[in-house]
Amino acid sequence: MNKFSTLKSIPAYLPIVNIDTDMIIPKQFLKTIKRTGLGKNLFYEMRYDNSGKEIKDFILNQSPFNKSKILIAGKNFGCGSSREHAPWALLDFGITCVISSSYADIFYNNCFKNGILPIEITEEEIKEISDYSKRKEEISINLLDQKIIFGNKEIKFKIDPFKKICLLEGLDDIALSLEKSEKISLYENNLKKNKPWIFND
Repeated sequence: MNKFSTLKSIPAYLPIVNIDTDMIIPKQFLKTIKRTGLGKNLFYEMRYDNSGKEIKDFILNQSPFNKSKILIAGKNFGCGSSREHAPWALLDFGITCVISSSYADIFYNNCFKNGILPIEITEEEIKEISDYSKRKEEISINLLDQKIIFGNKEIKFKIDPFKKICLLEGLDDIALSLEKSEKISLYENNLKKNKPWIFND
């Protein structure tokens, strides 16, 4: 998992509340277990018409927002089913930070496990940043200082200290387990000495 420290991008604003994981990545694209190739199907039913052509009015089909690394969205983002393909699709598209006033718990936690920073701020602050996004100018995210910087303003955000460390150091669940590999090996060796019958075929 890539480390996350700072990020600069023109943000894309999607003013829809209750965006569920089926809207993020529809069920017909869940057959793969690969984390790549899903970006082209992100928000599929909003991005494409029935013939598969891009809908020009959709924000992520418009330049420069089609290159955005930061997505600003309505409240309760990521609700619905717990599919991990949702953060995979966002990440494959290039989005590594989502800003909303609230999230579904499972989606929120899945973001951290995949290297995406989900920032939670107030509705008033969302409006302020979304208004700024219309200028098509970059905003900055500083995870270490927990700040969103835009123009001559900044907004502080809260984050769980452990989740913050995981993003800063690029640690997913597997990497966290590998950090304890010495202790795991020591435990297994002791178990083999004290209870060898457990390992008999």
